[in-house]
Amino acid sequence: ALVHQAPEERKPLLDVWFENPRHGFAIGAYGLALETRDGGRQWRRRTLLPQDMHLNAIVGGPGGRIYIAGEAGTLLRSDDAGRRWRKLSSPYPGSFFGVLQLPDGNPLIFGLRGKAFRSPDSGRRWLPVATHGETTLQGGAVLDDGSVVLVGNDGQLLISVDGGRQFTPRRNGPRQAFAAVAASGGAFVLVGERGVAAVPRTESGAR
Repeated sequence: ALVHQAPEERKPLLDVWFENPRHGFAIGAYGLALETRDGGRQWRRRTLLPQDMHLNAIVGGPGGRIYIAGEAGTLLRSDDAGRRWRKLSSPYPGSFFGVLQLPDGNPLIFGLRGKAFRSPDSGRRWLPVATHGETTLQGGAVLDDGSVVLVGNDGQLLISVDGGRQFTPRRNGPRQAFAAVAASGGAFVLVGERGVAAVPRTESGAR
């Protein structure tokens, strides 16, 4: 059943995250944030920032902690499952398109011009992560074995086996922009501008 529609506002929703089957957030362009506490049957608007920055990605961490990454270096954190939000200092003024919770519970952010940073302390400090170029990174995933995968424009596919500290590029994938990645069996499933592609996970020097 349709629970939200507002095409006249021209504020697309860009990501969604649920703490449990009842409580979740949907976020999007121009600061749009919606919250549900009944499994998505009803949504109420939330104002998380005074500015109308695009909110591009949301992820939950341990202990009710939630992170949001967005336009022009926007970074937000909640420590109480979304009741209150605080703006974090950003290590980069450009836009972030993704945020992941690493296996140690801390966040990894990534986005424009291949910029990526991980935090060792819940977003208080940010350490740069080498991504082997300036290709914009659009999506990522933490897999069941703890490896971290990032994807982006021009066929970019990066793999980390040490909790997001170092990434190894894969060079044999399709040359297109990818926005999301998942793993299925022995393959990476990549979603991009030409649809869905599968790339074997096993390669010399990577897994």
